[in-house]
Amino acid sequence: MLRAFLWKPSARKCSVDAAFSQFRLWRGMHSRNKKAMEFIGKGFSALKEVDRVIDYCELNDKRLIPLLRTAKEHFELALEADNSNTQARYWLSKLHLKYHVPGANKAVGAALLVEAAEMGDPDALYELGCRLRVENAYVQSDQQAFYYLEKAVDQLHPGALYLLGAVYVTGDCVKQDVSSAIWCFHRASEKGHAGAAIAYGSLLLRGVQLPESLTKFNVKRVLSNRKLRNNAEFNPIEMAREQFEIAASAGCDLGLKWLKRLEEEEKKLLAPDNGP
Repeated sequence: MLRAFLWKPSARKCSVDAAFSQFRLWRGMHSRNKKAMEFIGKGFSALKEVDRVIDYCELNDKRLIPLLRTAKEHFELALEADNSNTQARYWLSKLHLKYHVPGANKAVGAALLVEAAEMGDPDALYELGCRLRVENAYVQSDQQAFYYLEKAVDQLHPGALYLLGAVYVTGDCVKQDVSSAIWCFHRASEKGHAGAAIAYGSLLLRGVQLPESLTKFNVKRVLSNRKLRNNAEFNPIEMAREQFEIAASAGCDLGLKWLKRLEEEEKKLLAPDNGP
Protein backbone atom coordinates (compact mmCIF):
# COMPACT_ATOMS: atom_id res chain seq x y z
CA MET A 1 0.00 0.00 0.00
CA LEU A 2 2.79 2.41 0.95
CA ARG A 3 4.66 1.55 -2.25
CA ALA A 4 1.57 2.26 -4.34
CA PHE A 5 1.06 5.53 -2.50
CA LEU A 6 4.63 6.58 -3.18
CA TRP A 7 4.45 5.43 -6.81
CA LYS A 8 1.49 7.57 -7.81
CA PRO A 9 3.17 10.99 -7.42
CA SER A 10 6.28 9.79 -9.25
CA ALA A 11 4.16 8.30 -12.04
CA ARG A 12 2.26 11.54 -12.33
CA LYS A 13 5.50 13.49 -12.49
CA CYS A 14 6.84 11.20 -15.23
CA SER A 15 3.66 11.54 -17.26
CA VAL A 16 3.72 15.33 -16.87
CA ASP A 17 7.38 15.47 -17.89
CA ALA A 18 6.68 13.27 -20.91
CA ALA A 19 3.74 15.41 -21.96
CA PHE A 20 5.77 18.58 -21.52
CA SER A 21 8.68 17.22 -23.55
CA GLN A 22 6.26 16.09 -26.26
CA PHE A 23 4.70 19.54 -26.28
CA ARG A 24 8.11 21.18 -26.63
CA LEU A 25 8.95 18.80 -29.48
CA TRP A 26 5.66 19.59 -31.23
CA ARG A 27 6.16 23.30 -30.67
CA GLY A 28 9.66 23.11 -32.13
CA MET A 29 8.39 21.23 -35.18
CA HIS A 30 5.59 23.74 -35.65
CA SER A 31 8.04 26.63 -35.37
CA ARG A 32 10.41 25.07 -37.92
CA ASN A 33 7.57 24.31 -40.31
CA LYS A 34 6.22 27.85 -39.99
CA LYS A 35 9.64 29.32 -40.71
CA ALA A 36 10.10 27.00 -43.68
CA MET A 37 6.73 27.99 -45.12
CA GLU A 38 7.68 31.65 -44.84
CA PHE A 39 10.84 30.99 -46.86
CA ILE A 40 8.86 28.94 -49.40
CA GLY A 41 6.37 31.77 -49.79
CA LYS A 42 9.12 34.28 -50.53
CA GLY A 43 10.82 31.91 -52.95
CA PHE A 44 7.57 31.12 -54.70
CA SER A 45 6.81 34.83 -55.11
CA ALA A 46 10.15 35.37 -56.83
CA LEU A 47 9.60 32.32 -59.05
CA LYS A 48 6.10 33.48 -59.93
CA GLU A 49 7.54 36.79 -61.10
CA VAL A 50 9.99 34.87 -63.29
CA ASP A 51 7.15 32.88 -64.84
CA ARG A 52 5.25 36.09 -65.49
CA VAL A 53 7.97 37.62 -67.66
CA ILE A 54 9.88 34.60 -68.96
CA ASP A 55 7.73 34.32 -72.10
CA TYR A 56 8.88 37.79 -73.16
CA CYS A 57 12.62 37.24 -72.83
CA GLU A 58 15.32 34.62 -73.30
CA LEU A 59 15.50 31.73 -70.84
CA ASN A 60 19.00 32.76 -69.78
CA ASP A 61 18.24 36.48 -69.65
CA LYS A 62 20.51 38.17 -67.10
CA ARG A 63 17.61 40.21 -65.77
CA LEU A 64 16.04 37.00 -64.42
CA ILE A 65 19.11 35.95 -62.46
CA PRO A 66 18.42 38.07 -59.32
CA LEU A 67 14.90 36.64 -59.06
CA LEU A 68 16.09 33.08 -59.67
CA ARG A 69 18.88 33.47 -57.13
CA THR A 70 16.39 34.83 -54.59
CA ALA A 71 14.06 31.88 -55.14
CA LYS A 72 16.89 29.37 -54.85
CA GLU A 73 18.24 30.90 -51.65
CA HIS A 74 14.84 30.93 -49.98
CA PHE A 75 14.05 27.32 -50.91
CA GLU A 76 17.44 26.29 -49.55
CA LEU A 77 16.77 28.23 -46.35
CA ALA A 78 13.42 26.47 -46.07
CA LEU A 79 15.18 23.10 -46.22
CA GLU A 80 17.65 24.23 -43.58
CA ALA A 81 14.79 25.30 -41.33
CA ASP A 82 12.81 22.09 -41.88
CA ASN A 83 14.60 19.26 -43.66
CA SER A 84 11.38 17.23 -43.84
CA ASN A 85 9.53 19.85 -45.89
CA THR A 86 8.62 18.21 -49.21
CA GLN A 87 7.45 21.40 -50.92
CA ALA A 88 10.86 23.02 -50.44
CA ARG A 89 12.47 19.97 -52.03
CA TYR A 90 10.01 19.99 -54.90
CA TRP A 91 10.41 23.67 -55.80
CA LEU A 92 14.18 23.52 -55.41
CA SER A 93 14.23 20.54 -57.77
CA LYS A 94 12.22 22.52 -60.33
CA LEU A 95 14.74 25.33 -60.15
CA HIS A 96 17.59 22.92 -60.89
CA LEU A 97 15.75 21.06 -63.65
CA LYS A 98 13.81 23.77 -65.46
CA TYR A 99 15.34 27.20 -64.92
CA HIS A 100 18.72 28.69 -65.80
CA VAL A 101 19.52 29.52 -62.20
CA PRO A 102 23.19 30.07 -61.25
CA GLY A 103 24.60 26.84 -59.86
CA ALA A 104 21.87 24.68 -61.38
CA ASN A 105 22.64 20.97 -61.41
CA LYS A 106 20.39 18.45 -63.17
CA ALA A 107 21.60 15.58 -60.98
CA VAL A 108 20.84 17.52 -57.80
CA GLY A 109 17.43 18.45 -59.15
CA ALA A 110 16.63 14.83 -60.02
CA ALA A 111 17.75 13.65 -56.58
CA LEU A 112 15.62 16.28 -54.84
CA LEU A 113 12.62 15.36 -56.98
CA VAL A 114 12.96 11.66 -56.18
CA GLU A 115 13.35 12.44 -52.47
CA ALA A 116 10.23 14.62 -52.45
CA ALA A 117 8.28 11.95 -54.32
CA GLU A 118 9.42 9.19 -51.97
CA MET A 119 8.34 11.40 -49.06
CA GLY A 120 4.84 11.50 -50.57
CA ASP A 121 4.59 15.01 -52.02
CA PRO A 122 1.78 14.87 -54.66
CA ASP A 123 3.32 17.51 -56.93
CA ALA A 124 6.65 15.68 -56.89
CA LEU A 125 4.96 12.34 -57.56
CA TYR A 126 3.18 13.80 -60.57
CA GLU A 127 6.29 15.56 -61.88
CA LEU A 128 8.41 12.43 -61.53
CA GLY A 129 5.76 10.30 -63.22
CA CYS A 130 5.63 12.72 -66.16
CA ARG A 131 9.40 12.77 -66.52
CA LEU A 132 9.62 8.98 -66.45
CA ARG A 133 7.20 8.82 -69.37
CA VAL A 134 10.15 9.78 -71.59
CA GLU A 135 11.54 6.72 -73.36
CA ASN A 136 14.59 5.24 -71.67
CA ALA A 137 16.28 2.12 -72.98
CA TYR A 138 17.83 1.32 -69.60
CA VAL A 139 14.83 1.83 -67.34
CA GLN A 140 11.31 0.44 -67.50
CA SER A 141 10.03 3.97 -67.34
CA ASP A 142 6.41 3.25 -68.25
CA GLN A 143 5.86 0.97 -65.27
CA GLN A 144 7.68 3.33 -62.92
CA ALA A 145 5.81 6.34 -64.29
CA PHE A 146 2.50 4.56 -63.78
CA TYR A 147 3.52 3.70 -60.21
CA TYR A 148 4.25 7.32 -59.30
CA LEU A 149 1.17 8.61 -61.10
CA GLU A 150 -1.01 6.20 -59.14
CA LYS A 151 0.57 7.45 -55.92
CA ALA A 152 -0.30 11.02 -56.92
CA VAL A 153 -3.83 9.93 -57.88
CA ASP A 154 -4.25 8.46 -54.40
CA GLN A 155 -3.86 12.04 -53.15
CA LEU A 156 -6.27 13.30 -55.86
CA HIS A 157 -3.70 15.40 -57.70
CA PRO A 158 -5.70 16.91 -60.62
CA GLY A 159 -2.90 16.66 -63.17
CA ALA A 160 -2.21 13.04 -62.26
CA LEU A 161 -5.91 12.22 -62.41
CA TYR A 162 -6.15 13.73 -65.89
CA LEU A 163 -3.04 11.95 -67.16
CA LEU A 164 -4.10 8.61 -65.71
CA GLY A 165 -7.53 9.06 -67.26
CA ALA A 166 -5.90 9.64 -70.64
CA VAL A 167 -3.82 6.49 -70.15
CA TYR A 168 -6.96 4.48 -69.39
CA VAL A 169 -8.77 5.88 -72.44
CA THR A 170 -5.97 5.08 -74.87
CA GLY A 171 -4.94 1.80 -73.24
CA ASP A 172 -1.32 2.93 -73.21
CA CYS A 173 0.75 0.55 -71.00
CA VAL A 174 -2.45 -0.56 -69.21
CA LYS A 175 -5.65 -2.30 -70.22
CA GLN A 176 -8.17 0.12 -71.70
CA ASP A 177 -10.78 1.02 -69.10
CA VAL A 178 -13.19 3.82 -70.00
CA SER A 179 -15.02 3.62 -66.67
CA SER A 180 -11.81 4.27 -64.75
CA ALA A 181 -10.98 7.08 -67.16
CA ILE A 182 -14.38 8.68 -66.54
CA TRP A 183 -13.81 8.49 -62.79
CA CYS A 184 -10.39 10.13 -63.12
CA PHE A 185 -11.72 12.91 -65.35
CA HIS A 186 -14.63 13.48 -62.99
CA ARG A 187 -12.43 13.90 -59.91
CA ALA A 188 -9.94 16.11 -61.76
CA SER A 189 -12.78 18.24 -63.12
CA GLU A 190 -14.07 18.74 -59.58
CA LYS A 191 -10.71 20.34 -58.81
CA GLY A 192 -11.01 22.70 -61.79
CA HIS A 193 -8.77 20.91 -64.30
CA ALA A 194 -9.79 22.27 -67.71
CA GLY A 195 -8.41 19.40 -69.79
CA ALA A 196 -10.19 16.81 -67.67
CA ALA A 197 -13.45 18.75 -67.93
CA ILE A 198 -13.18 18.84 -71.74
CA ALA A 199 -12.38 15.13 -71.92
CA TYR A 200 -15.22 14.28 -69.53
CA GLY A 201 -17.75 16.38 -71.43
CA SER A 202 -16.65 14.94 -74.78
CA LEU A 203 -17.05 11.38 -73.55
CA LEU A 204 -20.51 12.21 -72.20
CA LEU A 205 -21.56 13.53 -75.61
CA ARG A 206 -20.31 10.32 -77.20
CA GLY A 207 -22.76 8.38 -75.05
CA VAL A 208 -20.28 6.75 -72.69
CA GLN A 209 -22.04 5.19 -69.71
CA LEU A 210 -21.10 6.53 -66.30
CA PRO A 211 -19.78 4.06 -63.72
CA GLU A 212 -22.11 3.20 -60.86
CA SER A 213 -20.05 5.14 -58.32
CA LEU A 214 -20.63 8.37 -60.24
CA THR A 215 -24.30 7.74 -61.00
CA LYS A 216 -24.99 7.29 -57.29
CA PHE A 217 -23.16 10.53 -56.59
CA ASN A 218 -25.16 12.39 -59.25
CA VAL A 219 -28.48 11.05 -57.92
CA LYS A 220 -27.62 12.27 -54.42
CA ARG A 221 -26.63 15.67 -55.78
CA VAL A 222 -29.83 15.98 -57.80
CA LEU A 223 -32.04 14.98 -54.89
CA SER A 224 -30.32 17.51 -52.65
CA ASN A 225 -30.97 20.30 -55.16
CA ARG A 226 -34.58 21.50 -55.26
CA LYS A 227 -34.24 22.89 -58.77
CA LEU A 228 -33.18 19.53 -60.16
CA ARG A 229 -35.63 17.26 -58.34
CA ASN A 230 -38.21 17.50 -61.11
CA ASN A 231 -35.65 16.36 -63.70
CA ALA A 232 -33.65 13.70 -61.91
CA GLU A 233 -33.00 11.66 -65.05
CA PHE A 234 -29.50 11.35 -66.40
CA ASN A 235 -29.00 14.06 -69.03
CA PRO A 236 -25.61 13.72 -70.74
CA ILE A 237 -25.96 17.00 -72.64
CA GLU A 238 -26.55 19.04 -69.50
CA MET A 239 -23.75 17.24 -67.70
CA ALA A 240 -21.42 17.89 -70.63
CA ARG A 241 -22.44 21.55 -70.63
CA GLU A 242 -21.55 21.74 -66.96
CA GLN A 243 -18.09 20.32 -67.69
CA PHE A 244 -17.49 22.76 -70.54
CA GLU A 245 -18.50 25.61 -68.23
CA ILE A 246 -15.87 24.43 -65.74
CA ALA A 247 -13.26 24.47 -68.51
CA ALA A 248 -14.37 27.90 -69.68
CA SER A 249 -14.19 29.25 -66.13
CA ALA A 250 -10.61 27.98 -65.97
CA GLY A 251 -9.77 30.07 -69.04
CA CYS A 252 -9.88 27.28 -71.62
CA ASP A 253 -10.92 28.51 -75.08
CA LEU A 254 -11.95 25.00 -76.08
CA GLY A 255 -14.59 25.05 -73.35
CA LEU A 256 -16.08 28.22 -74.84
CA LYS A 257 -16.09 26.63 -78.30
CA TRP A 258 -17.92 23.56 -77.02
CA LEU A 259 -20.51 25.73 -75.26
CA LYS A 260 -21.06 27.71 -78.44
CA ARG A 261 -21.42 24.52 -80.45
CA LEU A 262 -23.99 23.12 -78.03
CA GLU A 263 -25.95 26.35 -78.21
CA GLU A 264 -25.94 26.26 -82.01
CA GLU A 265 -27.11 22.65 -82.06
CA GLU A 266 -29.95 23.48 -79.66
CA LYS A 267 -31.05 26.38 -81.87
CA LYS A 268 -31.14 24.07 -84.88
CA LEU A 269 -33.30 21.58 -83.02
CA LEU A 270 -35.68 24.27 -81.75
CA ALA A 271 -35.94 26.09 -85.08
CA PRO A 272 -39.20 25.50 -87.04
CA ASP A 273 -38.98 23.22 -90.05
CA ASN A 274 -38.56 25.37 -93.17
CA GLY A 275 -39.17 22.50 -95.55
CA PRO A 276 -42.23 22.18 -97.84
